Amino acid sequence: MEKILRENVRHPEKVNKPDTPILRKPNWIRVKAPNSEGYKATKKILKNNNLVTVCEEANCPNVGECWSQGHATMMIMGDICTRGCSFCNIATGKPNDLDTFEPGRVAFAVSKLRLNHVVITSVDRDDLTDGGSEHFVKTIRAIRKRSPNTTIEILTPDFLRCEDDALKAIVQAKPDVFNHNVETVPGLYPTVRPGARYFHSLRLLQRVKDIDPTMFTKSGIMVGLGETRQEINQVMDDMRSANIDFLTIGQYLQPTPKHHAVKDFIKPEEFESYRKAAVGKGFLMISSSPLTRSSYHAGDDFKLLRAARLAKLKA
Repeated sequence: MEKILRENVRHPEKVNKPDTPILRKPNWIRVKAPNSEGYKATKKILKNNNLVTVCEEANCPNVGECWSQGHATMMIMGDICTRGCSFCNIATGKPNDLDTFEPGRVAFAVSKLRLNHVVITSVDRDDLTDGGSEHFVKTIRAIRKRSPNTTIEILTPDFLRCEDDALKAIVQAKPDVFNHNVETVPGLYPTVRPGARYFHSLRLLQRVKDIDPTMFTKSGIMVGLGETRQEINQVMDDMRSANIDFLTIGQYLQPTPKHHAVKDFIKPEEFESYRKAAVGKGFLMISSSPLTRSSYHAGDDFKLLRAARLAKLKA
């Protein structure tokens, strides 16, 4: 009962929604509870620097594996989101003021963790006129100053209510990968992502290429929400039309009974089929598996891509 009350406070927009039973996970999705020494060391660094991670806030199933290797996806601009997506476990409400010193603390943690590749994401900040773009810029610059050899991937909100300059400022800060997730098929947006617009998200990524054609762009979707294979194929085609380079496809997992229900647990062989389809459509890099998340093995994948491109240039 106490847990349900806490979730209601965390997600006030979901209080009056009927409960949906959480389905038992199949064997291919279950993971071990995190308890390694590496996990504890990463947790300590993050805690000592008062940093928020999407790994914890979104209940990522890969947190044990990633943190044991010193990898963490840091979430800037607080832990309260101005949106209320039905799939997301991040708290909803009125965010606190931006922390001026957060970019420096993020940069220090990146250095301390000795990250070769870091993913920086954020909550949606519709309360800010620039959606928080300047805070992203400051964080990118702080990391570049302290860890110049670390590649930076940003996973941004959609900046739906912002001027074009908000996006331009981030692109000009030169992250190595610009990631924004469309999350699901357009037909499910009214129930899954009601505060967003599918074609706006696609256009955002297309505009990144317009501003800097050399920048890698990336997007991801969840499956198991009730979409069809035909709809997934159409999303892939839409992404390629927007010149998106990298694609991630992972299984949606229901955080609480108040969240959107899991309609299907997609089997590993179906994920492999999606991967093959994505290869045929021309994506440069694809991760498609039940446990795939936006930042899961992102550094390893990016390193392989850069090595392949370098080898091609030398050939």
